[in-house]
Amino acid sequence: MYKKPDVIVIGSGAGGGTLTKRLSELGAEVLLIERGRSLPREQDNWSVEEVFNKKKYSPFEIWQDRNGKDFRPSTWYNIGGSTKFFGTVMTRLRARDFESIEHAEGISPEWPFRYSDLEPYYCKAEELFGVHGDPSNDPTEPFRSAPLPYGPVGSEPFIADVTRKLALKGLHPFPLPVAVDLHPGTRCVEPALKTGRVTMWTGATARRLILEPSGRQIQGVEVDYHGEIRTISAQIVVLSSGAVNSTLLLLRSATDAMPNGAANSSGVVGQNYMTHNLTTVMAVSTKKNPTRFQKTLAFNDFYEGDGEFHFPMGNVQTLGKLQAGMLVAGAKYLPRFIGSQLASRSLDLLVTSEDLPHSDNRVTLEGGKVRITVSPNNMQGHRRLNRKLVGILKDIGFPLVLSKTLPVNFTAAQCGTIRIGRSPEAAALDGFCRSFDHSNLFVVDASFFPSSGAVNPALTIAAQALRAADHIARTDFGLSVSGQL
Repeated sequence: MYKKPDVIVIGSGAGGGTLTKRLSELGAEVLLIERGRSLPREQDNWSVEEVFNKKKYSPFEIWQDRNGKDFRPSTWYNIGGSTKFFGTVMTRLRARDFESIEHAEGISPEWPFRYSDLEPYYCKAEELFGVHGDPSNDPTEPFRSAPLPYGPVGSEPFIADVTRKLALKGLHPFPLPVAVDLHPGTRCVEPALKTGRVTMWTGATARRLILEPSGRQIQGVEVDYHGEIRTISAQIVVLSSGAVNSTLLLLRSATDAMPNGAANSSGVVGQNYMTHNLTTVMAVSTKKNPTRFQKTLAFNDFYEGDGEFHFPMGNVQTLGKLQAGMLVAGAKYLPRFIGSQLASRSLDLLVTSEDLPHSDNRVTLEGGKVRITVSPNNMQGHRRLNRKLVGILKDIGFPLVLSKTLPVNFTAAQCGTIRIGRSPEAAALDGFCRSFDHSNLFVVDASFFPSSGAVNPALTIAAQALRAADHIARTDFGLSVSGQL
């Protein structure tokens, strides 16, 4: 039975799922719209062939790059959103990331609030997602009002030895903060449903927002629900579909009053698309690496530069353990036997650097087709960090180091297309993710990021979702937000 909700949330990932849980606990009635369905728990979840080669869990969706070439995006539609497939890493942005920072190739803009405003919600998000780790050895770790809820997962012997060798070189390796369920409990959507205040539609795709004639309010949402077109309404509408799909929904909602799309009187919707500069590194040892869970190590010693290069460089962290089939999936001419031998001896890492927001890097709809127009930027610091890492790895006993910089149309960690800011002339959303144009519309996913930093975005999305939920409950519904999650 359909009951008119207080809030419609479109998307169930790190933003929408977290916000839905918080609002329902505070007393709001929520309708959660998810275009996917439950991800099946099955043996193929663990199959390199099914996941990497056949892309069993990826939607068969085609987008175009800046040259009009088709590609399949790294995005997923299921309960939990793309967060269902993320790398479990939940790191806070550094305190300086909220300020204006000079990079080698430009300026990373400031946020409309500071780290201290989000810090209490970082703590709540870490508790909600059950984050394991110990940041005490990280020289860039910002102040925190509470420790991580769980200690480190613990490194297996091979990674523990690498950690020891990095420390001997004067670096500061620390346990990577990961949201791995080593303890009972579910996180967002299932607990939200148990409150009795949440209705979830799966297999439901939001087609457009319906604006009032004046354009000042969202009057309803048009939804394709299992082939039936329905129009639904609520006092508050929240988009949490990701930086690309939330943008597309706004663009498809253009009217005479808002000809550039909903929430877009500033013209910034779709602009400033970012995903990070990313390089995967395979350091091959003469010894086999039997590690099963490898994502237990990171270091930020060069996050803000070093004595020779006074601009930010980025983060280094371990990847999940590569297997032979994964290598073959990304290399046309690599025989499986050679791939297997390399993978069995490899330490696998990810180098992450900040890409800067540029208006020319954007998401657009052209003839009904989705185009991601992106040119690489701010690569000087990224390349320098890659070179430093190669030297470090060879010094600690890895004679062969292979690397691959991911293409700019790699759509994981997408952010920035519906930015927050202080001014409606320069931003689409205020500091609580409320649209400047429509007082009953919020966008709570990585779209709101004014800058990307050089760490994984999931924890910041979740923390801001909790902050926005409290703001909505207090300001729009007069609900009390005291008490713990």
